[in-house]
Amino acid sequence: DVQLVESGGGLAQPGGSLRLSCAASGFSFSTSEMGWVRQAPGEGLEWVSGINPDSGNKYYAQSVKGRFTISRDNANNTLYLQMNNLKSEDTAIYYCAADLVYCRGDECADYKRGQGTQVTVSS
Repeated sequence: DVQLVESGGGLAQPGGSLRLSCAASGFSFSTSEMGWVRQAPGEGLEWVSGINPDSGNKYYAQSVKGRFTISRDNANNTLYLQMNNLKSEDTAIYYCAADLVYCRGDECADYKRGQGTQVTVSS
């Protein structure tokens, strides 16, 4: 059974940083594409970033490019999202998703996600 557990969220000031983690189990993490999506208050799911199994390719939404970095540790079945220079518009619940490198709109909900971790950016 696929299990994804996100952690690392919290309150950050604009310009601050947070590092999200996602512990994965129940599937072959090292051979799976992985990604992050987020959901802002009152909004639908938004794709944030994706990474292929060997970390050779990483993809970012334009809104986070240059500020966020996705990475993974296949030995420990863990996905990360380093978020720097945070902005108020980054406030959302962040979810990691299995078998996802990119999604758009409603299709983002089709992917297995964890329970999410809340990120709030506010002064």
